[in-house]
Amino acid sequence: MPRKLPPPLFDIAELIPEFAGFAKETILLYPRSGEPGVRDSSMGGPLLWPADEPWPYCAQAGHWAYGTGSALWEQSKPGAVPMVPVIQLFARDVPWLDFPQGTDVVQLLWCALIHEEDLAGAVLPKLFWRNEAQMVAAGLLRDVPAPGEGEYDDDLVPRPCTVCPTPAIEYPGYDLPDELLTALRPRLEELQDRYGFWYTETASALQNKVGGYPAWTQSPDWPHCGRGHRMEHLFSITGEPAYGRWLPLDEHEPGTTQPTWDAPAAQAVFDAIGPELEIGDAGGLYVFLCRQCPDLPHAHRYDCH
Repeated sequence: MPRKLPPPLFDIAELIPEFAGFAKETILLYPRSGEPGVRDSSMGGPLLWPADEPWPYCAQAGHWAYGTGSALWEQSKPGAVPMVPVIQLFARDVPWLDFPQGTDVVQLLWCALIHEEDLAGAVLPKLFWRNEAQMVAAGLLRDVPAPGEGEYDDDLVPRPCTVCPTPAIEYPGYDLPDELLTALRPRLEELQDRYGFWYTETASALQNKVGGYPAWTQSPDWPHCGRGHRMEHLFSITGEPAYGRWLPLDEHEPGTTQPTWDAPAAQAVFDAIGPELEIGDAGGLYVFLCRQCPDLPHAHRYDCH
């Protein structure tokens, strides 16, 4: 069941009608620590994987992991390493997501190590669109490789989480065209004076989600496919917890927008939130998809303060 969200402090499209045409639906995932199965939608959970398809490995040279002590970066063990599950979603759980024809499962894995060409966060994700019935009929992979000790950067391995897909409406933050932002700035500053925060804080969510807008913490960097098409935002993956506008009502202190951390059993609630990822400082990894190309190419961008 979708979570229930608090209403926004103000309707930006009503107060500033120019925003109305930019509204997009996003699907907030709200990952919570759990024990999902291979036929469950999840983050970091086991994947429904066809027996006739080898588990993907990353054999790229130059793997690194975040180190400790005097060694900020430590080179990992040589050789290929198995990719780790990040997201699995079934169409029955996310009816708002447009699955390519003939598919009803989407899976995202990545190499949970840093790579030489981008020490800031190139985890090299891989995206798969599948058909659940076809996979089950053909048989499932039983011998899934288990992570070896010291094989990954632990900050990039999501713990198994159930998800609770919840639709919400977003507006562009830093994706608002510059000329429009310049024209609207006086009215946006009035809203900031009235409500105490800049509009980007509630326009789009820096959360684990599907669709909507990336909640850029740096300048927007939308990728284009090899044929020049601007790609669409498919996933945001982050370790940032929900708060304020995006925190479900059942996790609020009664009558406030604050988390229930002081309530009985609050620590258990807090400990269950999120996939325990650390992607930079208040950062995220955004995955993009080109639906205009028949092979559905994807790309990613890393973003943090």
